[in-house]
Amino acid sequence: MKPYRKKLVPVILIPMLLGTLTRLAIPALFIKAIDDAINPKAGDPSLSKLYMYGAMMLALYIIQWAANTYRIKYTNIIGQQVIYDLRHDLFRHIQKLSFRFFDKRPAGSVLVRVTNDVNALQDLFTNGVVNLMMDMVQLVGIVIILLFWNFQLGIAIMVTVPLMFVVSTALRRRIRFAWQDVRMKQSRINAHLNESIQGMRVTQSYTQEKANFSFFQGINQTNIKAWNKASALNQAFGPIIEITSAIGTLILFWFGSHLIMTGAITVGVLVGFANYVGNFWDPINRLGQMYAQLLIAMASSERIFEFIDEEPTVGELTEARDLPRIFGDVHFENIVFEYEKGRPALKGIDLHVKAGETIALVGHTGSGKSTIMNLLCRFYDPVEGAVKVDGIDIRNVSLESLRSQVGVVLQDTFIFSGTIRDNIRFGRLDATDDEIVKAATAVDAHDFIMNLPDGYDTQVQERGNILSMGQRQLLSFARALLADPRVLILDEATASIDTETELKIQEALKTLLKGRTSFIVAHRLSTIRNADRIVVLDHGQIVEQGNHEELIRHKGTYNGLIEAQYRFLSA
Repeated sequence: MKPYRKKLVPVILIPMLLGTLTRLAIPALFIKAIDDAINPKAGDPSLSKLYMYGAMMLALYIIQWAANTYRIKYTNIIGQQVIYDLRHDLFRHIQKLSFRFFDKRPAGSVLVRVTNDVNALQDLFTNGVVNLMMDMVQLVGIVIILLFWNFQLGIAIMVTVPLMFVVSTALRRRIRFAWQDVRMKQSRINAHLNESIQGMRVTQSYTQEKANFSFFQGINQTNIKAWNKASALNQAFGPIIEITSAIGTLILFWFGSHLIMTGAITVGVLVGFANYVGNFWDPINRLGQMYAQLLIAMASSERIFEFIDEEPTVGELTEARDLPRIFGDVHFENIVFEYEKGRPALKGIDLHVKAGETIALVGHTGSGKSTIMNLLCRFYDPVEGAVKVDGIDIRNVSLESLRSQVGVVLQDTFIFSGTIRDNIRFGRLDATDDEIVKAATAVDAHDFIMNLPDGYDTQVQERGNILSMGQRQLLSFARALLADPRVLILDEATASIDTETELKIQEALKTLLKGRTSFIVAHRLSTIRNADRIVVLDHGQIVEQGNHEELIRHKGTYNGLIEAQYRFLSA
């Protein structure tokens, strides 16, 4: 709330103080009305004074209503703005985090921090903080007034307060941990839901609906048990305050009656005390509820700031400069990399790729092909060695300037919700409609797009539900061509395209690769045989490199891969 501190005084604090002071003044007028107008010590009751005090109380109620209405309106506006800022900062920070962060967490767990946990803070910022200040001011004001009207009676009433705080303090730690446990259980449910929805096709294909539902039922049951436990502890505040309030009220009338009989106080003071005591326990009750709300918010805020405090493992140097427009000369210098400490995925990779050269990376699954590409995009940093583009260590330049000049087409193409046009334009947001059509035509995607119900304006849902795997890949090619990167990475990009479509796309690839440094990760011979150089990887090391004919004559690892592929196709 710090950025809004200048607004807090005029639009919240002043109306809050005005409303609280009027609330404190009204019982004092009750005392005066009873002692001066209804039951004066000398003389007859005065109707005119009663009207006067009544009018004064009515005026205070109107002021209180106006102040509270104004305060509630602007408290909600500022509170919602605080939540907006928090969600904005959290999402912006998550986008900066490195792949290692997402490797360790399911998408549902990340989702629940941005939605549920931020929403859990909403009541705190829209009402809770201001109500807390109001109740604290009201409590202090009531205590001062009670001690002023009669010190002995005021002390007698408040003797139960320390007892209440001793008991409630014992509950605080247990309630806090209970709500933390609830948040963790809810995060697990969201993670499983996200995973189940994403993998529904696999679940139904293997008829594992019952097993999946059984697992969900288990974590759902665990969640409700955790919630019931936290809720039960939370509800314990109410009875504690009610019992304390009842004891305080008994003390008030027992000791107050004694003081009336001895002439120490008047009937009006006793009635006023009763009114103030009611107003005294109401804010304490709200503070108890507020504390429970605060514990829920603390559990959520700890989870939110766990993400906000997370530093990207791939970060920019403070003196990082923008990478100028590159030619595309790439050099992997003695690269050592490991996803897990002690288990290297790449071991001493030394590879120099000239600008405009097309390099194919081949090897068995897990040999390190995609890892090399991830290092070039700087999704990860090497443990040893350096990746240089045009002689510049990519760790010394800004991530945006690097990645804006590197295009990536993956096997699992992600299609966003929106139109076909918007999905292609994602490669370059300022592209014109004509440029989009030209890019789609170049990769042979224009014809199938025009056969869709609304052509380029056809709406697709997440992951492109109305498109075939091959059509999605063609869109990703168009997206990459539109971005016009200096370095292009095709990571198994033709794996999901049928043979007929692949024949059509070979010509498009020539257009796509022309004048660019290109890295092709693929198993299909048709995709890699025309590469300028083929690099063969095995267990994180380069074992062979050369063009297709050279490697076939060498009869090494590459030749074995090709023969295995032929045997598979002819089987």
